This record gives sequence, structure tokens and C-alpha cells, in this order.
Amino acid sequence: MVQVTENHLNAAAETDPGYGQIFAILIRRRFWLIGVFCTVFSAAAILTLLTKPTYESSMQLLVEANYQGKQQLGDQEKTENEYADPNVEIDYATQLNLMRSSQLLGKAVDLLRPEYPDITIKKLKKYLVVAQIQEEKVNTKIFEVTYTDKDAKKTQKVLKTIQKVYQDYNREQQEMRLAKGLAFIDQQLPTVRQNAVQSEAALAQFRKNQNIIEPELQSKALIESLKDIEQELRTVRAQYRDAQARYTALQQQSNSTPQQAVVSSRLSESTRYQTLLNEIQKLDLELAQQRQRFTDANPYIQDLVQQRQEMLALLEEEKKRIPGANGDRSNVTIENPLKQGQLGKLDVSLANKLLEEQTNVLGLQAREQTLIQKEQQMRAQINRLPAILADYNRLEPDVKLKRETLEQLQKARQELSLEIARGGFDWQVVEEPELGLQIEPSLKRNILLGAVIGLMLGGVAAFIREVVDDAVHTCDDLKKQVDLPLLGITPELAQAKGSSDAIVTLPFSKPQVLASSMIQVINWPPFRESLDLIYQNIQLMNSGWLKSLVVTSALAGEGKSTLALGLAISAARLHQRVLLIDADLRRPSLHKELNLPNDRGLSSLLANDTPIANQEIEISAQYGNISILTSGPTPLDPAQMLSSQKMKQLMATFEQNYDLVLLDAPPVLGIVDTILAASFCSGVVMVGRIGRVTRTELVQATSMLSKLNVIGVVANGASNSNKGYLTTLHQ
Repeated sequence: MVQVTENHLNAAAETDPGYGQIFAILIRRRFWLIGVFCTVFSAAAILTLLTKPTYESSMQLLVEANYQGKQQLGDQEKTENEYADPNVEIDYATQLNLMRSSQLLGKAVDLLRPEYPDITIKKLKKYLVVAQIQEEKVNTKIFEVTYTDKDAKKTQKVLKTIQKVYQDYNREQQEMRLAKGLAFIDQQLPTVRQNAVQSEAALAQFRKNQNIIEPELQSKALIESLKDIEQELRTVRAQYRDAQARYTALQQQSNSTPQQAVVSSRLSESTRYQTLLNEIQKLDLELAQQRQRFTDANPYIQDLVQQRQEMLALLEEEKKRIPGANGDRSNVTIENPLKQGQLGKLDVSLANKLLEEQTNVLGLQAREQTLIQKEQQMRAQINRLPAILADYNRLEPDVKLKRETLEQLQKARQELSLEIARGGFDWQVVEEPELGLQIEPSLKRNILLGAVIGLMLGGVAAFIREVVDDAVHTCDDLKKQVDLPLLGITPELAQAKGSSDAIVTLPFSKPQVLASSMIQVINWPPFRESLDLIYQNIQLMNSGWLKSLVVTSALAGEGKSTLALGLAISAARLHQRVLLIDADLRRPSLHKELNLPNDRGLSSLLANDTPIANQEIEISAQYGNISILTSGPTPLDPAQMLSSQKMKQLMATFEQNYDLVLLDAPPVLGIVDTILAASFCSGVVMVGRIGRVTRTELVQATSMLSKLNVIGVVANGASNSNKGYLTTLHQ
């Protein structure tokens, strides 16, 4: 069971409108939109036609800034920028401000005043526009000058005059600029030339005193030479250590000095020395044999000794003939002359190698000493280089700078002299001023602007009207106001296409009588199908316990009676025994719509004092499964009857005899009848007609029914209901 409480009310709920809602509002308020649009559009068109036209003329000048100089290839731009006029800033912004200055515009006013006496500098500034043209966001040298006025010829005349003033101003500024630049160069040139000569002389004297041409190159060469010497010195020392080791090893193998080895080698190779050695050896052998037989006193022994001494004397004489073996000429001492010359081939080879290694060691030692001396000399020269480089680096840039300054001054003097001789250059007119073209008012633009503004203001007016309007226009608006289930949507009634669609087709209708508007609606297939859906939703939500149901609305004319009759027909089609009661005792309408008598009805039953058990209940009409009870004669106090115990007993009796009891109750607002009748029923169904009921009225009605069992709400007369399929189905 669904109970309506204060929490169910959703009157203040706000949601962001979608595009569909906005479009629906504009369609609904289309007359406001169209009215405001036509008003603004017409005003724009009339104002455009009544406005006096305005004309505009323009011209374009190729401007070479007087403060920047004529730019050409090479270094001329830099030259003129630097020396043409050193007291001003170089930019086009300055040039643009000067072109707008009162001084130049005043000259133009003086030239124009004879023809246009009312022209002033203030007016000229107001309607004259000077701007620098940009190409792909890069400023060009082209300036565009435009002038607007009510007279087309005047716009052209003014620009012609402005053109003459600008060109005269340009020539004057050129002459002054070039003259100042040339005077400045002539003043600086002697001093710069003298400084350059002095710097070059100082640099030449420094090179002569230091015996140096390019210190940096020479220092690099010295450093490279020092590295080569150091590398060679390391190599020589390594070779010296190797040679010394080999020399020591050979000396140990030969067990003699190199001089002794040389003498022994030479004696071994001498034939006479070797012959004498052989003879002495023979005498020693003979002497040894004879001493075994004789004593030393024997004459033969003494004779052999004498011969041996003579042989040794001859051997000594022979040794003196050998180079290096003479004791007076060398430090070589021969301990045993007999063994000195007895060397083999291996000994001779070792002696030769020992001599070679001695020579190699002495040579490497001498080379090492020479390299050490050269290294010391190189380091001494390199230690002098920092001071020399510092002095040279101070003198050389000074000479270069002063020489470049002198060359620039000379070149600038030549360029300025040529410029003065040529007479300068004029600002080139890219586009001549033409007769002014009309720019205001623009009929096309104003009409388009009026259309846009009209649409905007029309839309604003439509939305303001929508905000002011409190009516519920869509099913979404209806759901926003109350937090109740939407039982269904009944479509808006279509126009009748012929008389055949208006014939009564209900079981209880009279064939000879045309149907009323209520019957037309019920016979309409989309409406009938929507009622079937609503009834099924009610049954599903209440699980079959619902026995009596009150159908009401906030206001009269929202279709509650039609909905009640439609629900009765839908229930009867599902084999339900239905009782439809017209509970509106003040303004009954059901009997009129169904063409039934109303002399007896609900009010008659409530006014009868006979108990319900003994009273015979008369039904106004019976058609199949549908029974209809009209309201009966209008009582003096309907509220008293509907709240009586008799009404409670009567409803209990109806619920026992029928499957469903439907009460067509009066509107909720203004009277208490519906609340009283609904207090004896199982549930209440609210009907809200789209476009008729307001938000405030809907909120008030649901608040009044908050203590009752409100099943849900039905949106009646929805224009956006999907009825295409149903209409096609029933054709």
C-alpha cells in the first residue's frame, strides 16, 4: 500500500533541463517567441532604413621607419641603425604614434580647412585610424590608413591630404637624420683612426720584443714538442735499463772488464803471440820432465829456465804490439800472460757482445742527458707563455675592435654620402585612396543582428512566461510534483474524422442515440488501450486486495469521470463485476454523459432511514458486468451524507456484492466530499490533466489526501503519448 506523506511532495524538486525540455518549452510558448522576434526584426529593419549612411575610404603605405633606416642587404641595416641617429629608439611603434600625432594631423587640417571649414584635429583623430598590417601574426612595413565620414568624397579628399603630409614629413625627417649621422661620423673618424694605428703599432712592437708571431699556435707547438720529448725520454730510459742489465749479465759471464776482454781477444788472434805461447808451454813441459830427473842446480835445468825467461821477454814484447795491451797506455793489467791469449770462440763472442753493450749503454746515457736538457729548455719557454699570452690577448682584441670600428665608420660615411646624393626615398603608396564605400548602416548585417537578437529575446520571453506559468505541461512535470507512482498516461483526444466514429458502441448504450463526448473518448482505441494498462498497473500494485477505488482530481474538468467509466469498462472486459457510483452529490455528470435518469441514486440510499439489511438497493442501470449508480437528487448537505455511518455500511455492502466498486468523486480542492468518501474506500487514484492543473493545485490536492491510501496518479491528455501503433492496429 502506498501512503502519500509530506515527504512524497516534490514541489521544490529541481532538475537540469535537457534539450528536449527546452525545445518543448519553445514550442509551447511559440507565440511569445514569434511575437518578440517579429518586433525586434521589424525595429532593426526600420532603424536601418532611417539611418543616414556612413562612408569609409582607405589607403596603404609602405613605411620605412625614419628611426630605423632603409634596410638593404649586407651590414647596411646595422650601420644606419648605429650611426644615423643615436638619440632615438628604433621601432615602428614610435613611427605609428608620430603618424597619429597632433603635429602632423594639424598640417592636414590646415590644408583641408579652405574646403571643409568645420574640420578640426579632434574630429580628424576621432575618425582617422592608422594601423600596421599583420601577415600570419608578423608585423609588416605596410600601414593602413582609414577615414570615415558621412560624405564619400570627403573621405577620399582627407586621405589624399594625409598622404601628402606623411610623404613631406618623411622627406624632412630623412634629411635631418642623414645630416646628423654624417656629422657624427666625421666627428668620430679621426679619433678612431688614430686609436687603431696606435694599437697596431703596440702589437707589432710586442711581437718583435718577444720574437713571437702567434702565441697560441706557438704555445701549442711547444706543448706538443714537450710531450714528444717526454715520450722519447721515457723510451730511452727504458732502453738504458735494458742495456745496463744485459751489460751486467755479460760482464758476469766473461769475468772480465770490456778492456781486458778486448786485449784477450786480440792476443788470441795474434799468430806470433800464439807461437811464443806454444814454445813456452813446450819448455814448461820439458822443464817439468827434467826436474823429475835433476835438481835445479843442474846446468841443463838452468839452461831451460834461462830459455823460458827469454821466451817470456819475447812474449811481453809481442803483447806490447797489440793495441790496448800496453800497460803504460791503458789501465788493463795482465795477471797471467800465459793464460791471457788462450780464449776460445765462445769467449771471443762474449767479449765482442760485452764491448757492444758497453757502447750501447754509453750512447743511451748520452741521449738521456741530451733529452733532459731539451726538456728543461722547453719547460722554461712554456713557463713564459702565460704572461706573453695575457699581454697578447689584451693587445690583439683591442686592435681588432678598433680596426672594425674604423671600417664601420668609413663604410657608414660612404653609405650616408650616397644616400644624401640620391636624395633619400619616399614612402611608397601601395593602395591609393578611393571614393568612400558605404559601411553603415548595413542592411544585411542589421537584419541578421535583429534576427539573432529577436530570437534571443523571444527565447528569454518564452522562458520568463514559462517560469511565471504554474501549469503542469508534461508528464515529467507531473512526476516532479508528487512522489507517487505514475499509473499511466492517457492520450490527448483526437479530432473525430466522421460520424461513424461517434456512434455508441458500449453494451449499455442506446443504438438510436449519438454518443456523448465521454463515450467518444472511451471508444477511441488508444484511450481504451491506455485505460487497460492503467487498470493492470493498479491490480499489480495492490495484489488483488483492492475492492473499492475513488477516482478524483484537484480541479473539475480534468477527466476523472471519463477515467472512472473507462476503468469500469476495462475491469468488465476482464470478467470483473463492477459497480460505478457517481459520488459527486453537488454537480453530478455521469447520468448526463450516459443518458440515464437521475431521479433516484446514491443520495436516495443515504437519505433513507431504513437499515441497509432491510433496504432494497436499486441500481440505475445494468449492462453486462457493469452496474451504474447515479448520484440521485442533490441533497442539502452532501458532506453530512458522505460522512454518515450509512455511507460506511453501504460501501461495505457494495464491496461484498461486487469485485470492484468505483466512485466518481468530486474535485479535492474547495470541498471535503472526496476525503469523506475516500475514508470508506480501499484506495484513491488522482487524475491530472496536462496543461490544466497547476503545480500549486496538484501539491495542495496531494497534501489533503496524504492520510489516505493514494494508489498513484494518472496523466490525462498527454500530447506526447505514443499512439501511432494503437491507432494503426484498430484501423
